[in-house]
Amino acid sequence: QVQLVESGGGSVQAGGSLRISCSASGYTYCMGWFRQAPGKEREGVAAVGRDGWISYADSVKGRFTISTDNAKNTLSLQMNSLKPEDTAMYYCAAGRRFSGAYCDPDYWGQGTQVTVSS
Repeated sequence: QVQLVESGGGSVQAGGSLRISCSASGYTYCMGWFRQAPGKEREGVAAVGRDGWISYADSVKGRFTISTDNAKNTLSLQMNSLKPEDTAMYYCAAGRRFSGAYCDPDYWGQGTQVTVSS
């Protein structure tokens, strides 16, 4: 069992930046971020594999950057040029394999709120 603990998040005005992080208690092949806005389905945001494979949702490409520290089992998401539509609960996920473009989650974090005001 791997536990994921997120940190960061908060509120920012449109155009601003935030960084969220996730600390994992153990090793997994891939990690990533999902988000869920009120009334919407959870969607993939970005993912990274131990082999360096990285993927992003089209809606965040060029604005968000995912990174890992494999030695520390930590994951971060730097979010720049934030838009109101980025407002959501962001969840850290970790798993053994990719499913499509994103890490297929075996484990979830508790979520951290990101709110972008116009």
